[in-house]
Amino acid sequence: MIRERTLQKRKKLVGTLPITGELLRGTLLERVVRHKSGCPKCARGEGHQVYVLTVSYGRGQTQQISVRRERVAEVRRWLDNYQKLKETIEQICELNHDLLRPDPAVPHPGRKRRD
Repeated sequence: MIRERTLQKRKKLVGTLPITGELLRGTLLERVVRHKSGCPKCARGEGHQVYVLTVSYGRGQTQQISVRRERVAEVRRWLDNYQKLKETIEQICELNHDLLRPDPAVPHPGRKRRD
């Protein structure tokens, strides 16, 4: 009974997986860059808004990729898809952990019952 419910939950979660190539891991940072001299906008203290995708890899390596303003919404959507996929996979793994545990309602041959 418990096993069947767990299998149903897992099947439902698998159906919600965002199966798409539009996945992106990382963090989108918004920065302000200021020139040292010769830029009126920077002289007023405004600076220039830029977007950077930061991706961390093993061994402390980090990659930063500049993102054009017109692609920011797309990058955010791809990052969101990745987070949803990751969360759903974690939920499925938790259900699979439950499925690996023995069901107390099913008798196990070779086990002695305590009466």
